[in-house]
Amino acid sequence: MNIELRQLRYFVAVAEERHFGRAAARLHMTQPPLSQTIQSLEAALGTPLFARTKRSVMLTPAGIALLPEARRILQQATALPDLARRAASGESGLLSLSFVSTADYSVLPPLLREFRERYPQVQIDLREATTDIQLEDLMQGRIDAGLLIPPLHDKARAELDYLTVLSEPLILAAPQGLKGLRGRNAVSLKAVADLPLIIFPRRISPAFHDAIVGCFRDAGLTPRIGQEAIQMQTIVGLVSAGMGIALVPQSVSNLKRPGVEYRPLVEKTAVFETGLAWRRDNASPVLHTFLELLRKKR
Repeated sequence: MNIELRQLRYFVAVAEERHFGRAAARLHMTQPPLSQTIQSLEAALGTPLFARTKRSVMLTPAGIALLPEARRILQQATALPDLARRAASGESGLLSLSFVSTADYSVLPPLLREFRERYPQVQIDLREATTDIQLEDLMQGRIDAGLLIPPLHDKARAELDYLTVLSEPLILAAPQGLKGLRGRNAVSLKAVADLPLIIFPRRISPAFHDAIVGCFRDAGLTPRIGQEAIQMQTIVGLVSAGMGIALVPQSVSNLKRPGVEYRPLVEKTAVFETGLAWRRDNASPVLHTFLELLRKKR
């Protein structure tokens, strides 16, 4: 059974006018082809839609049931060109985006807020994941883009593009009230070097782990690693519990936890970088709209 939009449009006109002649005039056509089209629709549906007399045209129960659905279908069909245009231009569709936990305290919230304000028809699928998982998902095409911690390994660089989004220094997160943390001045690593270090596992993000350890080595110190955690909120939570200290990106100071103090370091630290990676061959219009916004913000 094939039902055409033209048949539904003619049916709605007759149902609203309750007269074949007036409906034909409204449709700018003669009455015979209109009557034939309605008869073809009734034959396709297997039931009369109108009860006809010489003076009136009334909807049958089947016609009454069909009318709101026919209007809905016609309205949806009218919206199709605009829907296709918005999808082709990246104004609607789906964007699957992964992010490391540190991005949640820095670039992610304002970026999402602005993107949603500009493109409210885009559905965003967010997933928190470590860099190694994101790279695998990107290589397999399971996500469109990922906010992650560089560098990318050789295979990823061959297939992915990368854009730096944020560069920031590392700062100290320490249990509140520690000796040597009085006032609000910068702190030397030597003042806290005897405390356990809570750190991101090297197997998850070698560059981040090595940058933190390198800060101690550049100061002539050897860190005593006490705990490892893959979520920044977990690391800060362990600091709050008095389990040790941590070096965290500056933006993590936006994560307020009772019992935690954030301080700049006297020593020059490595720069912590967050960037966006995506498949070079991903032609998604929504992705390219997102990239365009991101490049404008840099």
